[in-house]
Amino acid sequence: MEEQLVITLFGSGGGVAKAVLSILNHSAADSGSPLHHQLAGSRIHCIDQHQRPFSYYSSSFPNLAGNMKLHQFDLNDSRRLSRHLQGTGTKLVIDLSWADTVNVMSCCDKLGIAYINTALENQEVDDTPELEGFTLIERSIRFEEARDNFTRMKAIVGSGMNPGVVQWMAHKLMRLHPEERPLGCYIVEHDNTFYADPSLAAPETIYCTWSPDCFLDEAVLNYPLIASNKTPLFLYNTPYELLFDVTLGPIQFQGCLMPHEESITLARLYGVESGFIYKVNDVTTSILRDHLDNPDVLWNWKHKLLDPADGALSGADLVGVLLVYKDKERYMYNVTSSEAIYPLFGTNATYWQVACGVYGALGTLLLDSIAPGVYWVDELLEEYGQDCHYGDYLSYYMSEFVTGSNDQSQGLLLARMHEWTEGEDDSYGG
Repeated sequence: MEEQLVITLFGSGGGVAKAVLSILNHSAADSGSPLHHQLAGSRIHCIDQHQRPFSYYSSSFPNLAGNMKLHQFDLNDSRRLSRHLQGTGTKLVIDLSWADTVNVMSCCDKLGIAYINTALENQEVDDTPELEGFTLIERSIRFEEARDNFTRMKAIVGSGMNPGVVQWMAHKLMRLHPEERPLGCYIVEHDNTFYADPSLAAPETIYCTWSPDCFLDEAVLNYPLIASNKTPLFLYNTPYELLFDVTLGPIQFQGCLMPHEESITLARLYGVESGFIYKVNDVTTSILRDHLDNPDVLWNWKHKLLDPADGALSGADLVGVLLVYKDKERYMYNVTSSEAIYPLFGTNATYWQVACGVYGALGTLLLDSIAPGVYWVDELLEEYGQDCHYGDYLSYYMSEFVTGSNDQSQGLLLARMHEWTEGEDDSYGG
């Protein structure tokens, strides 16, 4: 008799978890989906420090609800977490919480439990004022120092949209032209999602398609990051003081340089310069521009997720990679609208894109033969090549990608950088 798959999902009441559970709910009912067989009869334990009622799960995920069990406790309580994992016979953890990453992974490793997350969390870093401006790199450093201690588990870390899917895009684009080595590999995102009826926007409110607190951490607290020669470098500006030009064929925009995990991993693995260029909706952009001199006040404003359940959303989220060569550029991206996603999955486009990356990692751990170890997605793809089907799994839902090239290069990051001036539009050339 085949052993039952037991999954424990951390942070089950959050927005990313809703998108992940929605995709699993679809997969459980679709006999053609990669994980249909694994999900049939599986048990899913949902843990959240502020748990939702069962009615939320049964109405949102009816194909999974019969095999769900809910729990409410603090995931930073390592003893209780270990008792849960042992007592339930958990085989795989999907960590979408804010619990300390290294502590949680330590619990999983001792029990040989497979593990997936979308980001690195470290409460000590967040609570240390001296690290303000460098919290992302500090989380990364502390994780990298600990990861080699995890020898019993199979883990894929940072598998959402970015990191995650974008690392797969970068790997795929480079493998299409292995004889040409790019100088730069940039993650690019243009998310112009906002309410279709702008009058729904309230004053003194920060709007974002993902966690506004996490967004402000990158957009206000951390310095812009360039990873070059396998070394993270920082610009002593706030992200919204600077603009960086991006061209993806007919699409042109100017975004801000944010710190992000995949910039570090891609630079380290491929020897390229890397960075994350991000442009958000005009309302949020204008607010940040207006508070360059006093950004701390924004933490006291209301923080609002752009949820289609609260009002119809227009626009779309474009996320991809831009490979820069001496005399040309190549790009690959996915663009998804909440208008298309919400009726099918009950979430916004950004969270759905993240969930597709989680689905890719889940498929890899359950269906592919990989050795115990802790992998970023780009490392996983480099080590296993065609024996890793991460891209096939995520593409079952995220099936539409645009690829193309620019017949000239705008150069590396500093060549495409300029300071923002008051009254300047963040788009150019059309």
